[in-house]
Amino acid sequence: MLITIPLCAFLQIPWVKLHQRTLLLSIVYYIATATSLTAGYHRLWAHRSYSASPVLKCLLAAFGAGAVQGSIKFWAREHRAHHRYTDTDKDPYNVKESLLHAHILWVILKQPKKNNRVDISDLQNDPIVAWQHKHYFLAALFMGWAFPTIVAGLGWKDWYGGFLYAGILRSFFVNQATFCVNSLAHYLGEQPYDDRRSSRDHFITAIITMGEGYHNFHHEFPSDYRNGIEWHQPDVTKWLISLYEWIGLAYNLKRFRQNEIDKSRLQQIFKKLRIKSKSLDWGQPLSQLPVMEWNEYQTRVSEGQLLILIGGVVHDVSKFIQEHPGGELMIRSALGKDATTLFNGAVYAHSNAANNILDTLRVAVLRGGCEVEIFKGRPI
Repeated sequence: MLITIPLCAFLQIPWVKLHQRTLLLSIVYYIATATSLTAGYHRLWAHRSYSASPVLKCLLAAFGAGAVQGSIKFWAREHRAHHRYTDTDKDPYNVKESLLHAHILWVILKQPKKNNRVDISDLQNDPIVAWQHKHYFLAALFMGWAFPTIVAGLGWKDWYGGFLYAGILRSFFVNQATFCVNSLAHYLGEQPYDDRRSSRDHFITAIITMGEGYHNFHHEFPSDYRNGIEWHQPDVTKWLISLYEWIGLAYNLKRFRQNEIDKSRLQQIFKKLRIKSKSLDWGQPLSQLPVMEWNEYQTRVSEGQLLILIGGVVHDVSKFIQEHPGGELMIRSALGKDATTLFNGAVYAHSNAANNILDTLRVAVLRGGCEVEIFKGRPI
């Protein structure tokens, strides 16, 4: 169903003409079956991110079967296990085993029992889900292959073209796009909400998967009916669910509080900043510097050391004096003195960059010299 039959179909392409109307049917049916997976299997049944009328449920169950990816019960059960055990041995499509495993090997090879229990009582009690699961094989064959064949055959006498292009090859491409959520969405992109798991956000994956590519957001807020929450983020499935709500087929659309979304984003920003901060030279911490007496400070300067006192901290400017933008003379005039006032505006109000450079020149704190002074809002 996933490899052999599609391969045979690809081999027949040179001998089967693709009619324009069959191509249009293939595209329309691709969208219908793909969005039945994303809006139905995924966001409605797997995550209960909104409620749907019986009519919409039946349509999503029917066209979802046409994607040929298993029943709702099977699909949603595996997906809930994926969320509960992400990136572990109990994750059905664990990307850490390999990108290819997460994409397709997990479903075509015999897998060891995972012992990954999840609650699917709501699915078992849903009559539409139960009916589709019981009759899935026939539903998949009819909706996946027979239905597009009949439409093309009765519509413009292209029976085999409808079967080949709108049936087999269309379902193959739907499968590959959906599998990208398991593979690319855990491999390609940014992690603006949480980087402890592999899920990622990426524009390209979102285009391929009808909006499912904002996967880092989805794993952080799985019951939100949206994946792309910004106006500029393409999320076809979100727009479609909103349309369902507008025409009265969907209701109770769930959104996480914006406050919690903003907190996750801000926490991740802080985390990245802390990591970056550790890689920078902020100078020797004050608590680790030796204490120097005023007489010792002046004695060292008289012996030729280039030391300046600013804000109760002694700085060795020997490696910086020739680089000083204000000239070497200005620094030499302050050697052996308390240059705090000069540094903070009496001569020149130094920039933030100047303060940062000064921090890297620390060599000691002066006893009684304002060791805990705070100036310009910066602890020294």
